[in-house]
Amino acid sequence: MRHILSKHQFGKALSVCCALTMCLGLAACGSGSASDSSSSSASSSSSASSSVKLSKMTGVEAKGELGKKPTVSFSKPFDVQNNTYSILQEGNGEALQDGDRVCAQSIAISAVNGSELDSTWEKNTPDCSMVIRTSSMNSAYYNLLKGQKINTTIAFGIKDTSTSTATTSSNATTYLMVMTLVSKSKALTRAEGTAVTDIPSNLPKVTLDKTGKPSLDMNDYKPGSDMVVQTLIKGSGAEVKDTQTVSANYTGWLASTGKQFDSSWDRGTATDFSLSQVISGWKQGLAGQTVGSQVLLIIPPSLGYGSEAQSSIPANSTLVFVVDILAAY
Repeated sequence: MRHILSKHQFGKALSVCCALTMCLGLAACGSGSASDSSSSSASSSSSASSSVKLSKMTGVEAKGELGKKPTVSFSKPFDVQNNTYSILQEGNGEALQDGDRVCAQSIAISAVNGSELDSTWEKNTPDCSMVIRTSSMNSAYYNLLKGQKINTTIAFGIKDTSTSTATTSSNATTYLMVMTLVSKSKALTRAEGTAVTDIPSNLPKVTLDKTGKPSLDMNDYKPGSDMVVQTLIKGSGAEVKDTQTVSANYTGWLASTGKQFDSSWDRGTATDFSLSQVISGWKQGLAGQTVGSQVLLIIPPSLGYGSEAQSSIPANSTLVFVVDILAAY
């Protein structure tokens, strides 16, 4: 993932409190670099999966219309323990099934005084990174969430021991994360749509294995100073906005040698990232595409990392990516 982040984002991609789905044991949680997260999230999630046990929490209530922001009450201060939960409202929508991507609105509430620390409801910015799948989710939370219905509201107890939190308030150390499941959709694992047939013959050639992972033949392509954006598969999903977070499978190569330097396929999991955090070529190339699409990006140094070398990417490198857009939210 570090090879798509802008150079200014390397050290701060995870420097704030993790998103709700991360802190529920779906992947590694805490501060650090994006590359640290990419290499360790799978093993951290796997080891946590066998050890985490959930217990029910009592003393928390919620009122309000299903699917709307709830009013939450409890006696203060509230004794918060990690890996505890309480189903505050039973939903009335479809049940969550394997392979569903779930969008959730959430409120963080101080366990000390009941003040609201953060909320996604007001700006309507639900987190849609959660996928109901044992390979990407801690088994305890998988068993809890699978079968829950849309519009269900669940409170989770969180003791945040990290040094970087979402707020500077001292009350943020112990809080309730109140999550409402607001929608679901099929979670893609690869591009799905209509193959584009009028691709210029001089561009690099892309072939896919049975899983969908791309391979690249540079086809004697000589990159210029302009960026190239070529849709290979046209998805039928919503158009990606440059302000959104995108979930993608991708592979990157150096145009000068055709050598692969990064691939989410090799890590076995898609990558979620805000388009405000990636190199300019990614933001320009993916905004306006549709979910489900596969896109070939040829990014000149001016829209990549310029004259600064980055890990396995030499200075002044033109980069080639094949990106499968799995979701945007």
